[in-house]
Amino acid sequence: MAHSYPLYVNVLAQCFCCQSLQPFHFSSATDQVVCGHCLRHLGPEKAEQRDADHIRLWLGQFAAQQETLQELTATTTATIAERDAEIAALTAQVADLTGIVAGRFDRGPDASLRGLLETEVLKRAERKAELGQRRTDAAMAALWEINRLHRIDPADPQRCGCGKSAAACPETRALGPMRQALGDWEAKNRKLLAAGQRHALPAGHPDLA
Repeated sequence: MAHSYPLYVNVLAQCFCCQSLQPFHFSSATDQVVCGHCLRHLGPEKAEQRDADHIRLWLGQFAAQQETLQELTATTTATIAERDAEIAALTAQVADLTGIVAGRFDRGPDASLRGLLETEVLKRAERKAELGQRRTDAAMAALWEINRLHRIDPADPQRCGCGKSAAACPETRALGPMRQALGDWEAKNRKLLAAGQRHALPAGHPDLA
């Protein structure tokens, strides 16, 4: 059975056997889309081993995803709060320094120095704000990857993309409060990509295929 995945590059694809996303490197359109975990139990005579292997694989992936999601949620919340606090502090600092510089150099031959100092202060504030934004982008990109595995299909809103019911999936519940922010973040970065500007979309995003 032929597949439509790109050849000679590393891709994440859904294994036909265990249905989980796994890394592949295809060299032919007729390569089996069966991951290394499942190759050892192909065939009807190995159905019992296949079921046991799948359960172990899914339990391991579930535990790892839960841990990653909890860490990313905590990190993202802390990063956003830290960035907002930094921006507020820098804004206040710029206002204070601008007032001091204006008071000292409004008149006389030092007026040009005022402009230089204001420009330097603003540049430093902008650099710090950019670093804060990049940290936020990295956390949001990781959450986007997890959300892709646990996306709710509008045609079946009671079921999570991982196969569980939406009510029983802890990732879906944890991502719920973040989905609006994730959607806004993705839309903003898709516009940046379309405009040929620097964006933070992860490598697995469909717009980069």
